[in-house]
Amino acid sequence: MNKKNAFSISIAGGGSTYTPEIILMLLENLDRFPIRKIIFYDNDYERQKLVADACEIILRERAPEIEFLSTTNPKDGFTDIDFVMAHIRVGKYEMREKDEKIPLEHGIVGQETCGPGGIAYGLRSITGVVELIDYMEEYSPNAWMLNYSNPASIVAEGVRVLRPDSKVLNICDMPIDIEERMAVIAGLESRKDMTVRYYGLNHFGWWDDIRDKDGNDLMPVIKKYVLENGYNLELLNKEVRLNDPDWLDTYRFAKEVYRLDTETLPTTYFKYYLFSDYAVKHTDKNYTRANQVMDGREKRVFDECSTIVEKNTAKETNLEIGVHASYIVDLARALAFNTHERMLLIVENKGAICGVDPTAMVEIPCIVGANGPEPLSIGEIPTFQRGLIQQQLAVEKLAVEAYVEESYQKLWQALTLSRTMGDADLAKVILDELIEANIDYWPNLK
Repeated sequence: MNKKNAFSISIAGGGSTYTPEIILMLLENLDRFPIRKIIFYDNDYERQKLVADACEIILRERAPEIEFLSTTNPKDGFTDIDFVMAHIRVGKYEMREKDEKIPLEHGIVGQETCGPGGIAYGLRSITGVVELIDYMEEYSPNAWMLNYSNPASIVAEGVRVLRPDSKVLNICDMPIDIEERMAVIAGLESRKDMTVRYYGLNHFGWWDDIRDKDGNDLMPVIKKYVLENGYNLELLNKEVRLNDPDWLDTYRFAKEVYRLDTETLPTTYFKYYLFSDYAVKHTDKNYTRANQVMDGREKRVFDECSTIVEKNTAKETNLEIGVHASYIVDLARALAFNTHERMLLIVENKGAICGVDPTAMVEIPCIVGANGPEPLSIGEIPTFQRGLIQQQLAVEKLAVEAYVEESYQKLWQALTLSRTMGDADLAKVILDELIEANIDYWPNLK
């Protein structure tokens, strides 16, 4: 490999359970995206060390020419970098558990990116992501950040307000996973055999046109399947996490959401916004998704990393490439090689969706090249979708305004306006409990 034509990458959130699968994907794509150096950066030394030690063995066995460094020092973590791949979780799963359980105790949806819990997580994430941007711009000002830290909409809005000129692209893997399912339903080999029109906010959008490369309309066959099965397609559940009952129910429930508007195909998260009573009823408030992940994915990945380190080899590893990792490589290639690939990104609206605030951070198809994304025009959208977008957008903008202005009032308004919340007094009770839980993370609201 010619190192002069290869790239240097910093993975911010090196201790994440998703980091090993990103490494595996990068290694699988070295012929398309050559790498000279990989740096892990995390502010949690112990958590990162286990993952880093395992990944160092993987790299040694599969690509010994790649320089590797694991660090908690920002200067070392962000110097001489072409791309930062950021997937941080501020507060880790312990805080996610509080995000979920505090609302659920009051009969309100407790979910990672939706409702009060999503807002709480968003306010923590803004601080962490902006810190990473500042490190990148100080030590590698020409680098791009590919950010897939959740909740993506609030984080993207926070970055738009606080670091408007930064070279940051906000992305999400959920539409990609659903499009892979759609491709299988339509009898295609890959989602890349489809051209899609999609619009909305992150975890809050719809497909209104899907065609194969010959222009044939695939919507009828996909709609027919979704009406009967949702997006449940067990043969595609390659990742272990996608086979648990919670995910299977979420995919299946998409058929109920679809019935609300049979002209479009929805994302799965509308289960929480439009059928919140169902979501609460079918969630164990004492053992939420955070507990499932800590006892499942987190334990599984860390145990596997420990096994690799103990055996000093990864030749028989059970670690797998995840659905979102491939999208990151495609995006990095588009920027590096000016491929002009069509991709879904979270970008400023600027008139792409008619009737929606031009400053809204919307999720739409873009053509991506060396200069970044060029958003495609969506035009007019139906009243139902526009109304939902306007309401959720107001929630996200109020949350970010509350963060910037340290405003208790605006955060109370944000929680009250969420479709998951029906009562302002209850929103205040939940807000006060979230403030107490996030005392070490949130601004001091006044």
